[in-house]
Amino acid sequence: MTAPMPQQIRNVLAAYAVNPVHIQPVNTGLINRTYLVTGENGLDYILQEVNRRFPPEINLDIDVVTRHLEQSGLLTPRLLPDRRGMVYYREDGQVWRLFSHISGNTHERLEQPDMAGAAGAMLGRVHAALALLDYDLQTGLPVTHDTPRHALHLKNTLEKQHSHARYAAVQPLGEAILARLEQLPALPAVSARMVHGDPKISNFIFSGDNREVLCMVDFDTLNRMPVYLELGDALRSWCNPRGEDSTDAYFSMAHCRAALEAYACHAGTLLTPEEWSAIPAATLTIYIELAARFCADALNEDYFSWDPDRFTSHSEHSETRARGQFNAANSLIEQYDTLTEAVKHTLL
Repeated sequence: MTAPMPQQIRNVLAAYAVNPVHIQPVNTGLINRTYLVTGENGLDYILQEVNRRFPPEINLDIDVVTRHLEQSGLLTPRLLPDRRGMVYYREDGQVWRLFSHISGNTHERLEQPDMAGAAGAMLGRVHAALALLDYDLQTGLPVTHDTPRHALHLKNTLEKQHSHARYAAVQPLGEAILARLEQLPALPAVSARMVHGDPKISNFIFSGDNREVLCMVDFDTLNRMPVYLELGDALRSWCNPRGEDSTDAYFSMAHCRAALEAYACHAGTLLTPEEWSAIPAATLTIYIELAARFCADALNEDYFSWDPDRFTSHSEHSETRARGQFNAANSLIEQYDTLTEAVKHTLL
Protein backbone atom coordinates (compact mmCIF):
# COMPACT_ATOMS: atom_id res chain seq x y z
CA MET A 1 0.00 0.00 0.00
CA THR A 2 1.18 3.45 -0.84
CA ALA A 3 -0.84 5.26 1.84
CA PRO A 4 -2.59 4.43 5.11
CA MET A 5 -6.01 2.88 4.57
CA PRO A 6 -8.98 4.41 6.41
CA GLN A 7 -10.23 2.16 9.21
CA GLN A 8 -13.75 2.23 7.79
CA ILE A 9 -12.57 0.70 4.52
CA ARG A 10 -10.62 -1.94 6.46
CA ASN A 11 -13.80 -2.82 8.35
CA VAL A 12 -15.83 -3.11 5.16
CA LEU A 13 -13.29 -5.32 3.44
CA ALA A 14 -13.04 -7.50 6.53
CA ALA A 15 -16.80 -8.07 6.24
CA TYR A 16 -16.08 -9.54 2.80
CA ALA A 17 -13.13 -11.61 4.05
CA VAL A 18 -10.77 -9.59 1.84
CA ASN A 19 -7.34 -8.77 3.24
CA PRO A 20 -6.18 -5.81 1.11
CA VAL A 21 -2.63 -5.12 0.09
CA HIS A 22 -3.42 -2.09 -2.09
CA ILE A 23 -6.29 0.30 -2.62
CA GLN A 24 -6.56 2.99 -5.27
CA PRO A 25 -9.36 5.54 -5.76
CA VAL A 26 -11.09 5.33 -9.13
CA ASN A 27 -11.91 8.84 -10.24
CA THR A 28 -14.40 8.03 -12.98
CA GLY A 29 -18.12 8.35 -12.37
CA LEU A 30 -20.11 11.23 -10.93
CA ILE A 31 -22.12 9.55 -8.17
CA ASN A 32 -20.57 6.68 -6.16
CA ARG A 33 -17.16 6.73 -4.48
CA THR A 34 -15.16 3.89 -6.03
CA TYR A 35 -11.92 2.06 -5.20
CA LEU A 36 -9.84 -0.59 -6.93
CA VAL A 37 -8.75 -3.07 -4.27
CA THR A 38 -6.08 -5.75 -4.59
CA GLY A 39 -6.35 -8.57 -2.07
CA GLU A 40 -3.53 -10.65 -0.69
CA ASN A 41 -4.90 -13.50 -2.82
CA GLY A 42 -3.85 -11.51 -5.89
CA LEU A 43 -7.42 -10.81 -7.01
CA ASP A 44 -8.71 -7.36 -7.82
CA TYR A 45 -12.08 -6.06 -6.66
CA ILE A 46 -14.17 -2.94 -7.10
CA LEU A 47 -15.33 -1.47 -3.79
CA GLN A 48 -18.03 1.19 -3.83
CA GLU A 49 -19.46 3.49 -1.21
CA VAL A 50 -22.98 3.80 -2.57
CA ASN A 51 -24.45 7.26 -2.84
CA ARG A 52 -27.30 7.72 -0.37
CA ARG A 53 -29.73 8.65 -3.14
CA PHE A 54 -29.84 4.95 -4.06
CA PRO A 55 -31.85 2.64 -1.79
CA PRO A 56 -29.94 -0.43 -0.58
CA GLU A 57 -32.42 -2.66 -2.44
CA ILE A 58 -30.98 -1.50 -5.75
CA ASN A 59 -28.26 -4.05 -5.13
CA LEU A 60 -30.81 -6.87 -5.12
CA ASP A 61 -31.96 -5.74 -8.56
CA ILE A 62 -28.38 -5.50 -9.79
CA ASP A 63 -27.69 -9.02 -8.52
CA VAL A 64 -30.68 -10.48 -10.39
CA VAL A 65 -29.94 -8.62 -13.62
CA THR A 66 -26.21 -9.37 -13.72
CA ARG A 67 -26.90 -13.04 -12.96
CA HIS A 68 -29.25 -13.08 -15.93
CA LEU A 69 -26.72 -11.37 -18.19
CA GLU A 70 -24.09 -13.91 -17.17
CA GLN A 71 -26.48 -16.79 -17.85
CA SER A 72 -27.16 -15.22 -21.26
CA GLY A 73 -23.49 -15.54 -22.13
CA LEU A 74 -22.44 -11.96 -21.43
CA LEU A 75 -19.46 -10.98 -19.34
CA THR A 76 -20.54 -8.80 -16.43
CA PRO A 77 -19.21 -7.69 -13.04
CA ARG A 78 -20.94 -9.58 -10.24
CA LEU A 79 -21.79 -8.46 -6.73
CA LEU A 80 -19.89 -10.52 -4.18
CA PRO A 81 -21.58 -11.65 -0.94
CA ASP A 82 -20.25 -10.61 2.45
CA ARG A 83 -19.74 -13.10 5.28
CA ARG A 84 -23.53 -13.12 5.89
CA GLY A 85 -24.33 -13.83 2.26
CA MET A 86 -25.63 -10.31 1.61
CA VAL A 87 -24.77 -8.46 -1.60
CA TYR A 88 -24.36 -5.15 0.23
CA TYR A 89 -22.94 -4.17 3.60
CA ARG A 90 -23.79 -1.39 6.06
CA GLU A 91 -21.12 0.39 8.07
CA ASP A 92 -22.08 3.36 10.26
CA GLY A 93 -25.24 3.92 8.24
CA GLN A 94 -23.43 3.87 4.90
CA VAL A 95 -24.04 1.20 2.25
CA TRP A 96 -21.04 -0.48 0.64
CA ARG A 97 -20.70 -3.21 -1.98
CA LEU A 98 -17.95 -5.27 -3.57
CA PHE A 99 -17.85 -6.28 -7.24
CA SER A 100 -15.71 -8.69 -9.15
CA HIS A 101 -13.26 -6.71 -11.29
CA ILE A 102 -13.10 -6.90 -15.07
CA SER A 103 -9.86 -5.54 -16.44
CA GLY A 104 -10.00 -3.38 -19.55
CA ASN A 105 -10.00 0.15 -20.87
CA THR A 106 -12.50 2.86 -20.05
CA HIS A 107 -13.01 6.05 -22.01
CA GLU A 108 -14.64 9.39 -21.33
CA ARG A 109 -15.00 10.05 -25.07
CA LEU A 110 -14.56 8.16 -28.33
CA GLU A 111 -12.30 9.45 -31.08
CA GLN A 112 -12.89 6.56 -33.50
CA PRO A 113 -16.29 5.63 -35.00
CA ASP A 114 -15.52 1.91 -34.82
CA MET A 115 -15.42 2.20 -31.02
CA ALA A 116 -18.97 3.56 -31.12
CA GLY A 117 -19.81 0.50 -33.18
CA ALA A 118 -18.34 -1.74 -30.48
CA ALA A 119 -20.47 0.01 -27.86
CA GLY A 120 -23.55 -0.36 -30.06
CA ALA A 121 -22.94 -4.07 -30.42
CA MET A 122 -22.74 -4.53 -26.65
CA LEU A 123 -25.83 -2.44 -25.92
CA GLY A 124 -27.75 -4.44 -28.51
CA ARG A 125 -26.73 -7.70 -26.82
CA VAL A 126 -27.65 -6.34 -23.38
CA HIS A 127 -31.07 -5.15 -24.55
CA ALA A 128 -31.75 -8.47 -26.27
CA ALA A 129 -30.88 -10.34 -23.05
CA LEU A 130 -32.92 -8.04 -20.80
CA ALA A 131 -35.95 -8.53 -23.05
CA LEU A 132 -35.98 -12.18 -21.94
CA LEU A 133 -35.82 -11.40 -18.20
CA ASP A 134 -39.15 -11.73 -16.41
CA TYR A 135 -38.48 -9.69 -13.28
CA ASP A 136 -40.09 -6.73 -11.55
CA LEU A 137 -37.50 -4.27 -10.28
CA GLN A 138 -37.79 -3.77 -6.51
CA THR A 139 -36.45 -0.26 -6.28
CA GLY A 140 -38.93 1.68 -8.37
CA LEU A 141 -36.52 4.62 -8.81
CA PRO A 142 -37.91 7.63 -10.68
CA VAL A 143 -37.29 7.44 -14.42
CA THR A 144 -34.06 9.33 -15.09
CA HIS A 145 -35.30 10.95 -18.27
CA ASP A 146 -38.24 13.00 -17.03
CA THR A 147 -37.71 16.03 -19.26
CA PRO A 148 -40.58 18.18 -17.91
CA ARG A 149 -39.32 17.64 -14.35
CA HIS A 150 -35.79 18.71 -15.25
CA ALA A 151 -37.10 21.72 -17.17
CA LEU A 152 -39.13 22.83 -14.15
CA HIS A 153 -36.14 22.31 -11.87
CA LEU A 154 -33.99 24.58 -14.06
CA LYS A 155 -36.73 27.21 -14.24
CA ASN A 156 -37.12 27.22 -10.45
CA THR A 157 -33.35 27.36 -9.97
CA LEU A 158 -33.03 30.42 -12.19
CA GLU A 159 -35.79 32.10 -10.19
CA LYS A 160 -34.30 31.29 -6.77
CA GLN A 161 -30.53 31.50 -7.18
CA HIS A 162 -30.06 35.20 -8.04
CA SER A 163 -27.56 35.56 -5.20
CA HIS A 164 -25.18 32.93 -6.59
CA ALA A 165 -21.78 34.44 -7.42
CA ARG A 166 -21.86 33.05 -10.97
CA TYR A 167 -25.53 33.74 -11.72
CA ALA A 168 -24.74 36.35 -14.39
CA ALA A 169 -22.60 33.84 -16.28
CA VAL A 170 -25.06 30.94 -16.02
CA GLN A 171 -28.45 32.65 -16.40
CA PRO A 172 -28.29 33.40 -20.17
CA LEU A 173 -27.35 29.79 -20.87
CA GLY A 174 -30.21 28.59 -18.68
CA GLU A 175 -32.72 30.75 -20.55
CA ALA A 176 -31.44 29.47 -23.91
CA ILE A 177 -31.82 25.87 -22.70
CA LEU A 178 -35.37 26.54 -21.49
CA ALA A 179 -36.24 28.02 -24.88
CA ARG A 180 -34.88 24.97 -26.66
CA LEU A 181 -36.83 22.68 -24.31
CA GLU A 182 -40.02 24.32 -25.54
CA GLN A 183 -39.13 23.43 -29.14
CA LEU A 184 -38.35 19.73 -28.70
CA PRO A 185 -40.16 17.34 -31.05
CA ALA A 186 -42.84 15.07 -29.58
CA LEU A 187 -41.96 11.51 -28.63
CA PRO A 188 -44.35 8.60 -29.22
CA ALA A 189 -46.03 6.62 -26.45
CA VAL A 190 -44.60 3.09 -26.51
CA SER A 191 -44.29 0.23 -24.06
CA ALA A 192 -41.48 0.50 -21.53
CA ARG A 193 -38.60 -1.96 -21.67
CA MET A 194 -36.01 -2.87 -19.04
CA VAL A 195 -32.84 -0.91 -19.78
CA HIS A 196 -29.48 -0.09 -18.23
CA GLY A 197 -30.50 3.52 -17.68
CA ASP A 198 -27.13 5.25 -18.11
CA PRO A 199 -25.34 4.01 -21.26
CA LYS A 200 -22.72 6.78 -21.39
CA ILE A 201 -19.46 5.59 -22.84
CA SER A 202 -17.59 5.49 -19.52
CA ASN A 203 -19.93 2.67 -18.46
CA PHE A 204 -18.45 0.35 -21.11
CA ILE A 205 -15.28 -1.67 -20.53
CA PHE A 206 -13.24 -2.06 -23.72
CA SER A 207 -10.68 -4.72 -24.56
CA GLY A 208 -7.01 -3.82 -24.45
CA ASP A 209 -6.93 -3.07 -28.18
CA ASN A 210 -10.26 -1.17 -27.99
CA ARG A 211 -11.72 -3.30 -30.78
CA GLU A 212 -14.57 -4.69 -28.72
CA VAL A 213 -16.53 -3.95 -25.58
CA LEU A 214 -16.18 -6.59 -22.88
CA CYS A 215 -19.10 -5.54 -20.69
CA MET A 216 -21.24 -2.76 -19.29
CA VAL A 217 -20.92 -1.57 -15.67
CA ASP A 218 -22.80 0.63 -13.17
CA PHE A 219 -26.34 -0.74 -13.13
CA ASP A 220 -27.67 1.60 -10.42
CA THR A 221 -29.93 3.23 -12.99
CA LEU A 222 -31.78 0.04 -14.00
CA ASN A 223 -35.29 0.97 -15.00
CA ARG A 224 -38.15 0.44 -17.39
CA MET A 225 -38.60 3.21 -19.94
CA PRO A 226 -39.04 3.69 -23.67
CA VAL A 227 -35.99 2.12 -25.27
CA TYR A 228 -35.53 5.10 -27.59
CA LEU A 229 -34.58 7.21 -24.54
CA GLU A 230 -31.81 4.74 -23.70
CA LEU A 231 -30.57 4.87 -27.27
CA GLY A 232 -30.78 8.66 -27.35
CA ASP A 233 -28.72 8.83 -24.18
CA ALA A 234 -26.19 6.42 -25.69
CA LEU A 235 -25.80 8.35 -28.94
CA ARG A 236 -25.48 11.73 -27.25
CA SER A 237 -22.49 10.30 -25.34
CA TRP A 238 -20.85 8.06 -27.93
CA CYS A 239 -21.18 10.54 -30.82
CA ASN A 240 -19.55 13.51 -29.08
CA PRO A 241 -15.81 13.05 -29.69
CA ARG A 242 -14.98 15.99 -27.41
CA GLY A 243 -16.55 14.45 -24.29
CA GLU A 244 -18.67 15.95 -21.51
CA ASP A 245 -16.03 18.32 -20.13
CA SER A 246 -15.55 20.38 -23.28
CA THR A 247 -17.56 23.30 -24.60
CA ASP A 248 -16.58 22.63 -28.24
CA ALA A 249 -18.69 19.49 -28.36
CA TYR A 250 -20.36 18.34 -31.57
CA PHE A 251 -22.39 15.41 -32.92
CA SER A 252 -20.46 13.01 -35.17
CA MET A 253 -22.58 11.27 -37.82
CA ALA A 254 -19.74 8.84 -38.52
CA HIS A 255 -19.88 7.63 -34.93
CA CYS A 256 -23.67 7.51 -35.09
CA ARG A 257 -23.86 5.37 -38.23
CA ALA A 258 -21.37 2.87 -36.80
CA ALA A 259 -23.31 2.65 -33.54
CA LEU A 260 -26.72 2.23 -35.18
CA GLU A 261 -25.56 -0.47 -37.58
CA ALA A 262 -23.86 -2.50 -34.85
CA TYR A 263 -26.80 -2.12 -32.47
CA ALA A 264 -29.26 -3.27 -35.13
CA CYS A 265 -27.10 -6.29 -35.91
CA HIS A 266 -27.14 -7.51 -32.30
CA ALA A 267 -30.58 -6.36 -31.14
CA GLY A 268 -32.20 -8.00 -34.14
CA THR A 269 -35.94 -7.42 -34.41
CA LEU A 270 -36.27 -6.24 -30.81
CA LEU A 271 -37.29 -2.66 -31.65
CA THR A 272 -40.45 -1.72 -33.49
CA PRO A 273 -40.31 0.73 -36.44
CA GLU A 274 -41.93 3.34 -34.19
CA GLU A 275 -39.16 2.93 -31.61
CA TRP A 276 -36.49 3.21 -34.30
CA SER A 277 -38.01 6.33 -35.84
CA ALA A 278 -38.06 8.11 -32.45
CA ILE A 279 -34.28 7.88 -32.02
CA PRO A 280 -33.39 11.29 -33.56
CA ALA A 281 -35.94 13.16 -31.41
CA ALA A 282 -34.87 11.19 -28.34
CA THR A 283 -31.19 11.98 -28.89
CA LEU A 284 -31.91 15.69 -29.16
CA THR A 285 -34.16 15.51 -26.09
CA ILE A 286 -31.47 13.87 -23.96
CA TYR A 287 -28.87 16.45 -25.01
CA ILE A 288 -31.11 19.34 -23.96
CA GLU A 289 -32.34 17.57 -20.84
CA LEU A 290 -28.80 16.91 -19.63
CA ALA A 291 -27.81 20.48 -20.46
CA ALA A 292 -30.68 21.59 -18.19
CA ARG A 293 -29.54 19.30 -15.40
CA PHE A 294 -25.93 20.49 -15.56
CA CYS A 295 -27.02 24.12 -15.80
CA ALA A 296 -29.20 23.83 -12.70
CA ASP A 297 -26.33 22.22 -10.81
CA ALA A 298 -24.06 25.10 -11.82
CA LEU A 299 -26.17 27.21 -9.44
CA ASN A 300 -27.28 24.60 -6.88
CA GLU A 301 -23.94 22.73 -6.69
CA ASP A 302 -25.59 19.78 -4.96
CA TYR A 303 -25.79 16.87 -7.41
CA PHE A 304 -22.91 16.06 -9.76
CA SER A 305 -19.32 15.68 -8.63
CA TRP A 306 -16.64 17.95 -10.06
CA ASP A 307 -12.92 17.98 -10.83
CA PRO A 308 -10.97 20.51 -8.72
CA ASP A 309 -7.82 19.81 -10.73
CA ARG A 310 -9.35 21.26 -13.90
CA PHE A 311 -11.95 23.74 -12.66
CA THR A 312 -12.03 26.47 -10.04
CA SER A 313 -15.45 25.48 -8.69
CA HIS A 314 -18.29 22.99 -8.85
CA SER A 315 -20.28 25.70 -10.63
CA GLU A 316 -17.70 26.24 -13.35
CA HIS A 317 -17.43 22.51 -14.09
CA SER A 318 -21.20 22.05 -14.32
CA GLU A 319 -21.55 25.12 -16.53
CA THR A 320 -18.89 23.72 -18.87
CA ARG A 321 -20.79 20.46 -19.09
CA ALA A 322 -24.06 22.29 -19.73
CA ARG A 323 -22.54 24.35 -22.55
CA GLY A 324 -21.01 21.23 -24.09
CA GLN A 325 -24.34 19.38 -24.16
CA PHE A 326 -26.12 22.44 -25.53
CA ASN A 327 -23.53 22.94 -28.29
CA ALA A 328 -23.66 19.26 -29.24
CA ALA A 329 -27.45 19.56 -29.45
CA ASN A 330 -27.12 22.48 -31.83
CA SER A 331 -24.70 20.41 -33.92
CA LEU A 332 -27.25 17.61 -34.03
CA ILE A 333 -30.01 20.01 -35.10
CA GLU A 334 -27.91 21.00 -38.11
CA GLN A 335 -27.67 17.29 -39.07
CA TYR A 336 -31.15 16.23 -37.99
CA ASP A 337 -32.36 15.23 -41.46
CA THR A 338 -29.17 13.26 -42.02
CA LEU A 339 -29.68 11.37 -38.75
CA THR A 340 -33.29 10.64 -39.68
CA GLU A 341 -32.15 9.15 -42.99
CA ALA A 342 -29.45 7.11 -41.23
CA VAL A 343 -32.08 5.58 -38.96
CA LYS A 344 -34.29 4.75 -41.96
CA HIS A 345 -31.30 3.15 -43.71
CA THR A 346 -30.64 0.98 -40.65
CA LEU A 347 -34.19 -0.37 -40.88
CA LEU A 348 -33.79 -1.49 -44.51
